[in-house]
Amino acid sequence: MDNIYIVIPAYEPDEKLTAVVEELYNETDCKLIVVNDGSGEDKRAVFESIKGRAVLLEHEHNRGKGAALKTAFAYIKENVSGSYGVITADADGQHKTADIMRIADALEAHPDRLIMGCRKFTGDIPFRSRFGNNMTRAVFRFAAGVGVSDTQTGLRGFSGSLTNFMLGLSGERYEFEMNMLLEAAREGIAFFEVPIETVYINDNKSSHFKPVRDSLRIYRDIIKFSCSSLLSFLVDYLLFSVIFSLSGSKTVSNLTARVFSSIFNFMLNKKLVFGNKENLAKSALKYFSLAAVILAVNTLLLELLARYAVKNAYIAKIIVEVLLFMFSWTMQRCFVFKKKGLTKDEK
Repeated sequence: MDNIYIVIPAYEPDEKLTAVVEELYNETDCKLIVVNDGSGEDKRAVFESIKGRAVLLEHEHNRGKGAALKTAFAYIKENVSGSYGVITADADGQHKTADIMRIADALEAHPDRLIMGCRKFTGDIPFRSRFGNNMTRAVFRFAAGVGVSDTQTGLRGFSGSLTNFMLGLSGERYEFEMNMLLEAAREGIAFFEVPIETVYINDNKSSHFKPVRDSLRIYRDIIKFSCSSLLSFLVDYLLFSVIFSLSGSKTVSNLTARVFSSIFNFMLNKKLVFGNKENLAKSALKYFSLAAVILAVNTLLLELLARYAVKNAYIAKIIVEVLLFMFSWTMQRCFVFKKKGLTKDEK
């Protein structure tokens, strides 16, 4: 790579930003880009202190970390020719220069991967950080089908070939970083983890992450899918109960209910959950092929469970739906509503 660019988004930073930029400028050959994400005028002196050492890009109003990163990525794309790599780092000094350079080395060795600077979370770690990472790590493994040991790290690296991919991601705030991981897994972009030092300054109080609000943004797609699945399950369960009470046949009731609930679920997921723009017939063919497989498994499990384990058919139905939920999510995200792979021109 001809150059490595270190992107540092900053909102209401203190003098630690000056120290971070100074150290990186003096100890590395990387190009530095700092994005002032709508900080107040009282922070003007901090940003003035880094001029001459870093390119300073500014938002008039606070737009969020994701928007700040994309502003820097767009600047690099428009102003840089030749091969390059991009590293994202935080403004508060939590990422050591030595660790940032280890990301740069890994990026040179693995330009086709998304490089992750992963903390170990051992020792005296703030509860909010430990709990948040454990939660998002579990959710990510469930949603993407692959594991990442530190989903919340802001220290990441990617080659210039992935710039368009990064710019095309949704999310303007902290959810952007989770979307980056989800879509990378979805597109088959492999991860490469680099162990880094775990540093929390003043119990991580400088973080602008709002646990409830930003977690809802991070988990948005999964929450939407869960709501869609719940609504579809209610339609399915209501129809199953009505038809079973009239016919007494678990198989007929399950088949009929599933046909109608599958159509309902398909339209919800295509339009509202995954925002899929693929041809309706093509995505419908994939969806209902999957639905047929799930229906067969669902019917078999329901019959076996109701006959040998849970005698109550209504309870057995609920258990089977819960068991198949994760499989349905994974297949719909990775197969049915999978985004088209990036072409060479798009990468």
